[in-house]
Amino acid sequence: MSLDTLDLKALVRTIPDYPKPGIMFRDITTLIGHAIGFRAAIRRIAAPFEGEKIDAVAGIEARGFIVGGAVADRLGCGFIPIRKKGKLPWRAVGQDYQLEYGTDIIEMHEDAVKPGERVLIVDDLIATGGTAEAAVKLIKLVGGEVAGAAFVIDLPELGGVAKLAAHGVRCHALIAFDGH
Repeated sequence: MSLDTLDLKALVRTIPDYPKPGIMFRDITTLIGHAIGFRAAIRRIAAPFEGEKIDAVAGIEARGFIVGGAVADRLGCGFIPIRKKGKLPWRAVGQDYQLEYGTDIIEMHEDAVKPGERVLIVDDLIATGGTAEAAVKLIKLVGGEVAGAAFVIDLPELGGVAKLAAHGVRCHALIAFDGH
């Protein structure tokens, strides 16, 4: 089984009607639990950014920590956790974003990115792009540059990649699924 030819989509479990009716939840725990699949995914996510100056990978809570940490190791750079409000132990900066009903806030440590550093945003999935867009704004707020954004899964019908492209962010996703 080759890392380059392995069908990663076949390793993603789909759970109907979770977390609510009508949603098809794309569960990457089956992918990351498959040793060869996990290695192949990390290699493929990192590939477009190898050879570029990437100072850090910012992973979005929670599955973005798993994928992002491994991508940071592969790229030989540091890792920045982006968390839900109130979860970080040091002084943090925050950015709000829209949810289906209301808003939420993500944060990172105020000193996580130095001005001019190039940061790759990583998460398991992009749907509407609200959380990833907030991560872009956070990194720019502290003077960082967004080198790109990478995801295991894209739900193209929900427009998240287009939302990030409108901010000038180059996106890379390994797998696309139709629907929600």
